[in-house]
Amino acid sequence: MSRPRRIVLIRHGESEGNVDDTVYEREPDHALSLTERGRKQAEEAGVRMRELFGDEQVSAYVSPYRRTHQTFQALGLDPHLVRVREEPRLREQDWGNWQEREDVRKQKVYRDAYGHFFYRFAQGESGADVYDRVGAFLESLWRSFEDPAHPPNVLIVTHGLTMRLFCMRWLHWTVAEFECLSNPGNAESRALLLGPDGRYYLDRPFERWCTPESYGFTG
Repeated sequence: MSRPRRIVLIRHGESEGNVDDTVYEREPDHALSLTERGRKQAEEAGVRMRELFGDEQVSAYVSPYRRTHQTFQALGLDPHLVRVREEPRLREQDWGNWQEREDVRKQKVYRDAYGHFFYRFAQGESGADVYDRVGAFLESLWRSFEDPAHPPNVLIVTHGLTMRLFCMRWLHWTVAEFECLSNPGNAESRALLLGPDGRYYLDRPFERWCTPESYGFTG
């Protein structure tokens, strides 16, 4: 098995929906584009990515949303070094199709009270649903490591909640630990680094907005 030395996750740059939540009433979530600021954020992130990867090969997976595709393109990675695939299981949490702004705002209040992991948006997904499909993707990812020629780097261009749930699944966090974490900012990244003991470690933590409260033995 040829495990990568690093698995880098990056959130898309600022999108139209990040600055104007009325846009969801007119455009599908998957079709929203980056703002000009979001493109610049992605370009700046690309400078860091190119320094990190150097001349090494990269296996990249991109959420099928327009803003993640645009983010990947703006990173400016060398196409001769990158093998890229679209991966639907890395998409944003589904909130339903055409979204009514006031209804979504109300549901976000309910979600905050009920819990981000378990609350399911009407006609959409819960965090637990996203966790399940991220877990299915991880099984495919691990199988890809069986190729002795697998690149030493994996890049995942996705969404904030999906990033947190990916790390939760990989690092075996509890639901309580997940609930206390905030999403990364637009075009922010986190990396899972392979340590000398054969385990992966997060390069830096997600910000916490509260102290986790467990139901029992998991702490």
